Amino acid sequence: MSSYKAPLRDMQFVLFDVLDAESQFQRMGFGDASRDVLEAVLEEGARFTETVLAPLNETGDRVGCSFDAATGAVTTPPGFRQAYEQYVDGGWAGLTSPPDFGGQGMPHAAGVPLKEMIDAANLAWGNFPLLSHGATEALIHHGEDWQREVFLKPLVEGRWTGTMCLTEPHCGTDLGLLKTRAVPNDDGSFEITGTKIFITAGDHDFTDNIVHLVLARLPDAPAGSKGISLFVVPKVRVARDGTVGDANAVRVGSIEHKMGIHGSATCVLNFDGAQGYLVGQPHKGLMAMFTMMNTARLAVGLQGLGLSDRALQNALAYSRERLQMRSLSGAKFPDKPADPIIVHPDVRRMLLTCKALVEGGRLMGYHAALLVDIAHNAPDTDERKQADALLGFMTPIVKACLTEWGVECTYHALQCYGGHGYIAEHGIEQLARDARITTLYEGTTGIQALDLLGRKVMQLQGAGLQVFLGMVEAFCKEHEGNAAVAEFIAPLRDKAGEWQRLTMQIGQRAVADADEVGAAAYDYLMYSGYVALAYWWARSVAASEASSQPEGFKAGKRETARFYFARILPRTLAHAAAMESGTAPLMTLDAGQFGE
Repeated sequence: MSSYKAPLRDMQFVLFDVLDAESQFQRMGFGDASRDVLEAVLEEGARFTETVLAPLNETGDRVGCSFDAATGAVTTPPGFRQAYEQYVDGGWAGLTSPPDFGGQGMPHAAGVPLKEMIDAANLAWGNFPLLSHGATEALIHHGEDWQREVFLKPLVEGRWTGTMCLTEPHCGTDLGLLKTRAVPNDDGSFEITGTKIFITAGDHDFTDNIVHLVLARLPDAPAGSKGISLFVVPKVRVARDGTVGDANAVRVGSIEHKMGIHGSATCVLNFDGAQGYLVGQPHKGLMAMFTMMNTARLAVGLQGLGLSDRALQNALAYSRERLQMRSLSGAKFPDKPADPIIVHPDVRRMLLTCKALVEGGRLMGYHAALLVDIAHNAPDTDERKQADALLGFMTPIVKACLTEWGVECTYHALQCYGGHGYIAEHGIEQLARDARITTLYEGTTGIQALDLLGRKVMQLQGAGLQVFLGMVEAFCKEHEGNAAVAEFIAPLRDKAGEWQRLTMQIGQRAVADADEVGAAAYDYLMYSGYVALAYWWARSVAASEASSQPEGFKAGKRETARFYFARILPRTLAHAAAMESGTAPLMTLDAGQFGE
């Protein structure tokens, strides 16, 4: 069974040495978010995830959730419900929610390390409270006063959980095709009828009620995505005054049999005239739902990060202990019958790749969370606008890259174990299976790529990209005379310039052929992620050298940054070449010529 230890030192380094989170929080009005308080939160979060959640990870995978077709009830694995009770009793559910609704009012970025710990310790369990935060955000920004009063308090306290119900059997990403109907009642409520699939935490035994946010069409809805409305549909009926009634007409049809995350209930939900209430304006449901989806996309990126870190921790421990062959340059441990495999260059390649992607990815993910706080709370209007533009640009990068790297890191960890990684006893194959879903739900990598290049760059004229390029140039200017990062400045500047050139080139070609955007999108996204990570590694080295961290820690950052620039950043060369090849290699072959 794999183990987990929260990486508190690196989390603190990211928050305080690199992002200067304490002063950022203070200037935004989060007076209680001092370093002492935040470190206490991290330490208690580590205790909870290491001792309560992590031991349940293997049980959740082996036992899974069960479904009673007669009653429609879902039962979670042993220990899951009790762990959720501890989570609620500890006040974790409302850590970053507004005090007006029972939350603790901490900044969003303060909750991100806890989220990473939960996902690393027990990803399947973490899916149950995952969407409650998104539901809270959607209701805060788009709900009516009575909806916020009735639904938010139990959501924030953790007494209820939330879901988002988009996908239907015949349509996934193309929500314009959805068929779920909403018929108005005389009392102002609506009857919701339809089937939704792939609903994470659609049912469970943690709480008495579940708040479903459901996309549906009103009778007068125009066709396509412009005719979609959002409704709040509780599992148990709730009146406008908060009175809880009987069971609503929503029932689980089945739970999915999945490759991984067996401890997470992924449900088919049947709505058969269920009572619901309109959230926001009619036919404007996508705008409201995207408030929830963008929060969820960042959260899924953290899932990839958490799994990557756990995989690295276990692969590193195994590589230090497993004896096999002698070093090619001579025995490194002559007192042992063979050297541990960590002396071999290829094992180091895999471990360093994971370390570079985990520690760099942590910076990228935590910075995105800080942008959420800045976009909502910065005292300066222009700063809020810039943060919002950069957040929109970075969200698909964070979601897609951290999850793609999660698949890569769990693969490398399994490789380090060799055949022992493929069997269940070590728990590494579970991490690899669990990681695979993260590149799929909340929008596949291809969908994130189209969102990044098609919308955030082409439609919005690269507003967020320009903010990031400005950050890169400001860093390079500030550290031109800094010997500690001198070796990174020129390649970082070169990549930033190439990034801008490739963007303009794609835009020019897309004028003549709209398929250029789709053809370049995946490579553009991955290219963007690798250049962004180069910036964060350069900045990480600068911050570590200026900090009071011990020399061993600083050396770790320096050498990992050198590895990243030498061995991983060159991946951008292949992505650039693929983008420059245009549409012909992809689109020339006739669909009927792919094969039998």
